Amino acid sequence: MQHTLKPTSAIAEESENADSNSSANHTIGDVILKRLSRRDLMSGALAVSAVAMTTSPAALFAAGSDASRSTNTTPSFNMPELSAGADERHHVAEGYDADILIRWGDPVLPDAPPFAPGRADPEAQQRQFGYNNDFLGYLPLDGKSDHGLLVINHEYTDPEIMYEGVPAYAGTKEAWDAITKAQVDAEMMAHGGSVIEIKRIDGKWSVVPNSRYARRITAETDMRISGPAAGHDKLKTAADPTGTRVKGMINNCAGAMTPWGTWLTCEENFNYYFWGKGQINKAKDTAALKRYGIPAQVYKWAKFHARFDIIKEPNEVNRFGWVVEIDPMGPVSTPVKRTALGRFKHEGAGNVVNRDGRFVVYQGDDQKFDYVYRFVTKNAVDQDNPAANRDILDEGTLYVARFSSDGSGVWLPVVYGNGPLLAASGFHDQGDVVVHARMAADLLGATKMDRPEDIEATPRTGKVYVILTSNDKRTQESTDAANPRANNKFGHIIELTPDGGDHAAPTFRWEILVRCGDPSKTDVNATFNPLTSQDGWFGMPDNCAFDSMGRLWIATDGNSPKKTGRNDGIWAMETSGKARGTSKLFFRVPIGAEMCGPMFTPDTQTLFVAVQHPGEGNRDEPSTFESPTTRWPDFKPDVPPRPSVIAITRKGGGKIGV
Repeated sequence: MQHTLKPTSAIAEESENADSNSSANHTIGDVILKRLSRRDLMSGALAVSAVAMTTSPAALFAAGSDASRSTNTTPSFNMPELSAGADERHHVAEGYDADILIRWGDPVLPDAPPFAPGRADPEAQQRQFGYNNDFLGYLPLDGKSDHGLLVINHEYTDPEIMYEGVPAYAGTKEAWDAITKAQVDAEMMAHGGSVIEIKRIDGKWSVVPNSRYARRITAETDMRISGPAAGHDKLKTAADPTGTRVKGMINNCAGAMTPWGTWLTCEENFNYYFWGKGQINKAKDTAALKRYGIPAQVYKWAKFHARFDIIKEPNEVNRFGWVVEIDPMGPVSTPVKRTALGRFKHEGAGNVVNRDGRFVVYQGDDQKFDYVYRFVTKNAVDQDNPAANRDILDEGTLYVARFSSDGSGVWLPVVYGNGPLLAASGFHDQGDVVVHARMAADLLGATKMDRPEDIEATPRTGKVYVILTSNDKRTQESTDAANPRANNKFGHIIELTPDGGDHAAPTFRWEILVRCGDPSKTDVNATFNPLTSQDGWFGMPDNCAFDSMGRLWIATDGNSPKKTGRNDGIWAMETSGKARGTSKLFFRVPIGAEMCGPMFTPDTQTLFVAVQHPGEGNRDEPSTFESPTTRWPDFKPDVPPRPSVIAITRKGGGKIGV
């Protein structure tokens, strides 16, 4: 059979775009359709469809209410807007500096050797800054905003860009055969995470060399498994018959910091690393493997490491797909996979301390037609004794969301014994439930969503923002002129309000903040506020963050000259008042890159962002080490593009966007 050369990103995109959810549960599109149709019939909104093209549905729903008449309760974003566009460099709004803080291959540990472009050196890579930096977390030292620890996820690798002589990855047998064990082992060392100490002196940030906190975490780092799946039969392997220890974390996407100073890092597309496509019907738990899209077979690790072969080691796959908790202050501490939070393709772990003191973690399962989750701890956070919270995430209740067409929603307990979660359905204990959380949520009737990515709660208002990136698998049959889009290429953002301001309440209210895409194109049916400029709209929202004033900043993944005529970037988004639904472009990445991070210092005077996979190719233009689409940030002929962290500050000092 003739194959077409494809880059790593294209192979991964096919897996990510796959719909593995065959349940009959309602999609969020079905729910929005019913809701919009009902409100349109009641309010006559069908007569103002032209207005609906550029106005947030939430604003239309609230017409005549106190909320719609209120003035903006948060400071407006006071900065010049950056022009949207696409080229091989990064750009920031006028009046700001965007300085490279650290790049792939830069030293992390004191004995790290210099970066050697094109060479696969596992020993060097495990001491150097990893690849494809995603989530960023800032932990102040001594309470300072100008001196702290920065924690960074390293999500995945692009070997065809990283190393010499690697063709567009996995498109042909020849391309796969070109990958060596040294390259695979170096890729494994480039995954995981980094902890670096950073300091701002005379307005500029730099990495503190030889820091006692410096750490690299990789796909081989020893980790502990805790919670209801610890020691479970489904987690036991030949290498670990106890089911309580595992090597490494992989495909860590977004994450969060906790009030007690730890880092929550989330394993997302872990299915990419497992082999056995031709033998899946011989595999253990075949239905569960298919529900999780396993094996995706994007990477070649299984050829050299048998634990990634689902036939040779059937339970290894169950040891990935978790939220991992790490203590950045303890460079030799053991990371812990917290299984009580469920196993799926975690995007983030946005959290808030509830008014009763319990810790609430919001999570998205980043696949088309998958779900939004919440975890509520059993015990309250001890604010005065951080060490007392060490294992607080091991006990609590996991929930999955069901959205209703009247704007209400309910959290369904993903708990053994609840409704159908019994032996007759294949669940014998809570360990079974969390290992196969997707299948449990299917049975409970959760609402199918359009790729839930980051979910963040803001303590300022108590609202929760659910970022839905896209879903082009939505069919026309589930829509009509009044509902959001079939073939949803550009995504949307939902705003949740916990009932009574209680994040542990069983119910919530919801509204759409914006539907994304170009509002000037009527067939797109985007709903940004009309105050949004031609540079201010965006598609494919991904991560988000709040600054110290409670303002929402959004990072995107998927914008490109071909899709939207612009690169990914950071947009500032108004969430209340007359400007609700207005966004403004602040920063954009070089060609081929995705915008990740973002993370503010407590004083809002620095915004750290992560530029992931710069120069990455696509189906039309595969990118290789020898011929990348950009050589950002070094722009040297023998140096490939390097994922990097950037520190954005205001010229002359001051808060960002004020």
